[in-house]
Parts: sequence; structure tokens; C-alpha cells
Amino acid sequence: MTRAGAYLLLLLVQAVCALFFVADILLSVVGIYPVPLAWTTREMMEVGALIGLLLGLIFGGLLVWRAFGDLRRAEARLERASAAFIDLLNARFDEWGLTTAERDVALFAIKGLSVQDIARLRETSEGTVKAQTAAIYRKADVTGRPQLLSLFIEDLMGAERRDSAALSDKVA
Repeated sequence: MTRAGAYLLLLLVQAVCALFFVADILLSVVGIYPVPLAWTTREMMEVGALIGLLLGLIFGGLLVWRAFGDLRRAEARLERASAAFIDLLNARFDEWGLTTAERDVALFAIKGLSVQDIARLRETSEGTVKAQTAAIYRKADVTGRPQLLSLFIEDLMGAERRDSAALSDKVA
């Protein structure tokens, strides 16, 4: 069963069990009394509903615990990917021989900031930022921001393919 199916089944069981207790209370409040059941039958229904709610609570807790574990693992993977991307950026910037100012401008450009925004953040003129981006593009041997960004995307995809191939080799 998939996790989504487990959540739905859990929700359905808890809803049916809760409905039993809620209906019993509402019928008593309104003054409608159903056909009397044998005491043992009624007790068995209440015990069954209670067991259903308790199992829902236990399995719900387990599913939440598992979801938190998945979240922690996803955050760790994201942190590793972010660190790998920073390493990749620095390696490329070193390879191209970018100055400190050009590194800042390149990073802002990769993040998608406009020339005006970069100039404002760096407290320089737009002309200076344009000159720095032109130098970055020349050193990186690209014609503009989209190509600059695509270099890093290709590097990341290449690393992902290399990691997948290495994992496949270990499994085989």
C-alpha cells in the first residue's frame, strides 16, 4: 500500500469510529434513541470504535514520525546539493580567474538579479556592473546570462549522471 493510501485508510477508519461516538451523543442530545441493542453488543461496538481510534492514533503517529524523517533526509540532501553547487561555482570562478568583484556580480547574475539590482546592492554604477558582466561572459566564453547559467546546470546534471553511474556500478 502506498503512503497516500495508508493516510486515506487511516483517515477513513478514524472518521467511522469518531462518527459512532458523535452520532451516539447527538442522538441523545436531540432525544432520538435508536432501537435498543443488547448490552454486550453495544459494549463490543464501543470497544471496536475505541480500538479503531487508538490504532488510528498509533499509526497516525508513526506516519507523522516517518514524514518528519523524510523531511530531515530531504533537508540534508538539499544542504549537500547546495554545498556542491557552491563548490562548483567556486571551482568555475577559479578556473575563469574572476576577481572578487566579478565573483559577486556573477553570483548575483546567476541568482537572476537585474543589472540595476546588482548595482544597488554593490553600491556601484550600472555601467560598472555591465563592464564586469561583460568581463565575466568573456572569461567564461559565453554570450550572456542564460549561457552562463546553463554551464552550471550542465555541470550539475553531469555530476548527477556520474553519481548515478557510480551507484549503479556499486549495486551491480
